[in-house]
Amino acid sequence: MARRERGLSASAADGGGGKAAELKEKLRGLVKAIVENDDYTTRHAEDAIATLSTLRDLKRASPSSFDDFSFPVPPEFRCPISTELMTDPVILATGQTYDRAYIQRWLDEGHRTCPQTQQVLSHTNLTPNYLVRDMIAQWCKEHAIEMPKPVQDINQVVSNADRDHLDSLLHKLSLSVPDQKEAARELRLLTKRMPSFRTLFGESVDVIPQLLSPLSPNTAHVHPDLHEDLITTILNLSIHDDNKKVFGEDPTVIALLIDALKSGTIQTRSNAAAAIFTLSALDSNKHIIGKSGAIKHLLDLLEEGQPLAVKDAASAIFNLCLVHENKGRTVREGAVRVILKKIMDHILVDELLAILALLSSHPKAIEEMGDLGAVAFLLAIIREGTSERTKENCVAILYTICYGDRTKLKEVREEEKANGTLSKLARHGTSRAKRKANGILERLNRSPCLTHTA
Repeated sequence: MARRERGLSASAADGGGGKAAELKEKLRGLVKAIVENDDYTTRHAEDAIATLSTLRDLKRASPSSFDDFSFPVPPEFRCPISTELMTDPVILATGQTYDRAYIQRWLDEGHRTCPQTQQVLSHTNLTPNYLVRDMIAQWCKEHAIEMPKPVQDINQVVSNADRDHLDSLLHKLSLSVPDQKEAARELRLLTKRMPSFRTLFGESVDVIPQLLSPLSPNTAHVHPDLHEDLITTILNLSIHDDNKKVFGEDPTVIALLIDALKSGTIQTRSNAAAAIFTLSALDSNKHIIGKSGAIKHLLDLLEEGQPLAVKDAASAIFNLCLVHENKGRTVREGAVRVILKKIMDHILVDELLAILALLSSHPKAIEEMGDLGAVAFLLAIIREGTSERTKENCVAILYTICYGDRTKLKEVREEEKANGTLSKLARHGTSRAKRKANGILERLNRSPCLTHTA
């Protein structure tokens, strides 16, 4: 993509505020029509997207971005890295001047050379260039332009050069497989290393389809390295809060993550699970992902027991089960059997007990735990274990089982008579463990003659 001219004409600057207000008002009306009326038309949605796109372009062309000036910006006022008007010029050890945010980002990435001269830096101290700053301020005043404010968060620094680079990489994803692999690898590295680069993917509705184009319509014939790099890029992008909602509500993204859970390499499957975990931080995404069928494939990944993937799968399942409706889905997919087996094999005991504690509020989960011998096993963990967190989750699960299935009290009573396991926990456990243990003991005392009737 050819680099566009930077800047904005004076007339556009004068009318930008009024135009933006009109667009926002129009967008507000369109969104209201879509949200409040079930019978809204596709035209409403298309108009909303078009209006939002126009508003975005207007924002990019605001005076603060100094794009497409009708008068040229002196080259010495532009940062060599961002190519934009400097807001906080500083001098590097080599004597070159840069905008502080951009050169600081360069240094934070581990570079120890001057971007322009490639000279090795004798030190990384940055000295304010007051002369250039005053000259820029005077130039802005002469042209009736408001002096832009310095960037406060270097992690959010995005330049037009970054946008051009992203456009170039996205274009390469439409070319040959070697080009796609090269672009995907670089996107994976950039989205991991540069938090600011992650923000670019929310600027246009076209970016995500372009990113995922090599994976559509299916991944059966996609090169494993390309598949892994693109799924990992989604994981990296999902860390940025603004991307979570966009990705979660995109059916293509969720479908491709599920496809990766089913058929990718173990690293790809693990990263797909991690992406689902990150996206499920939003409650709205928990519902969407739960309905998508992802839970079954997360459980499959957990059951297979690959060390690289089980923790990511377990974390994603736990997050999804924080929503009540997903507990039922998880239980129906056979989670209790899978989780108990892993705990018995001493795999991720704390994490999996936490999931089981969430699921124990579901009647079918209680029934399955009883049938699979969970009571005796949980009592043994409390009796022999050393982790306070583990004991706390075990007794919380037992508490729910005992209140949901009175026939299990016999096993608990026999354990209590033989070892005093719950009495000890009621005296020495965490505050939550003490409450749950005392609750079970009180129930035992109220049912002295209860026998097993199963």
